[in-house]
Amino acid sequence: MTVSAPVPSLDRGDERVRHDEGLRGELRAFLDRVRSGDLGMLPVIVGLIVITIVFTSLNPIFVAPNNLVNLLFDCSSVGLISLGVVFVLLLGEIDLSIGSMSGLSSAMLGVFWVSSGWPVWAAIVAALVAGAVIGLVYAELYNRFGMPSFVATLAGLLALLGLQLYLLGDTGSINLPYGSPIVRFGQTLILPTWLSVVLALVPGAAMLATGLAERGHRVAANLSAKPLRILSLKAAATTILLLLAIFYLSLGRGVPAIFVLFALLVMATEYALRRTKWGRSMFAIGGNREAARRAGINVRNIYRSAFMLCSAFAAGGGILVAGRLASASRQAGTGDVNLNAIAAAVIGGTSLFGGRGSAYSALLGVIVIQAISNGLTLLNLSSSLRYMITGAVLAVAVIVDSLARRSRASHGRA
Repeated sequence: MTVSAPVPSLDRGDERVRHDEGLRGELRAFLDRVRSGDLGMLPVIVGLIVITIVFTSLNPIFVAPNNLVNLLFDCSSVGLISLGVVFVLLLGEIDLSIGSMSGLSSAMLGVFWVSSGWPVWAAIVAALVAGAVIGLVYAELYNRFGMPSFVATLAGLLALLGLQLYLLGDTGSINLPYGSPIVRFGQTLILPTWLSVVLALVPGAAMLATGLAERGHRVAANLSAKPLRILSLKAAATTILLLLAIFYLSLGRGVPAIFVLFALLVMATEYALRRTKWGRSMFAIGGNREAARRAGINVRNIYRSAFMLCSAFAAGGGILVAGRLASASRQAGTGDVNLNAIAAAVIGGTSLFGGRGSAYSALLGVIVIQAISNGLTLLNLSSSLRYMITGAVLAVAVIVDSLARRSRASHGRA
């Protein structure tokens, strides 16, 4: 009689969880995702490295601490607008009025606060509420009448621009008090080094905490889970990189408070998208709207929240722009604001076709765009080159996204 060998027991708290393969397994999984077309933010990271090498070789001032501090100041306002664009892009929709919404919110800040004497907080709240209401209007036009978001927001672009011009009147510009907190926040406010260091510990700690929680759930369900050493290594690497960045920026002026606000909002948005039922519903609808509806997801409410958040973030970006420029003018929200905000989200890795993206795409994408602008300025080159290069980078990003979708589709059929 044959006696089978005893099956070794699996301690659920032990590191020897089934299918854990450490760093080698992580690398193999990453390569598998790349081969299947899931490139994530890899292209934009590679692009940012190339941009840095090129501009640094042409002008070493590009990587000087104070120049990077100025770059972070410039990133924040457009980055916040781009962060709102991520919401609608995840649904496969678009908002073409974000530039006009930002211009209108800056005009409301100037008129209500400076001209009418409102408290500054009341003017800011009014602008944010107006943004949310405009977004709700777009969502209702889509939900009730089936109006494509392209058409609805294009109409909104014209209407909001007209309202901005009406509010500003004949003068066309309202200067904000230079010594006011909102102007100092947009132009000069730097965090103390100790506070920057404390905040740099937050992302790594959050990664470790969420990773441990997810690992605990998977182990409890007797599923494969990442080993503790991998979770610890990722958290430690993130923390070390942030501390090194803070050290380098501290050689100049330091870390801008406005950029820290933008980064915290990116982290909060990413958590909401990845860790909440609402966020998972966004991805589900963007992937297949009808399947999401049949699964019981309230598609209309998700559309309402996405468009409201997009317009509210655009209004917030307009307020930051007003603080950065110390004025509210007719030029606010015009020009390349729409281009840069939408391009940043797409260049950062959010798909125009819906269902795939990340809040971090707004962060990385806007850094790429501002790095190009900053580098060309240091080289005293024409702004026309910036438009052409940004357009080329956007085209490449969309081509990569299209090829990745085709690769995933063929991989799925195989």
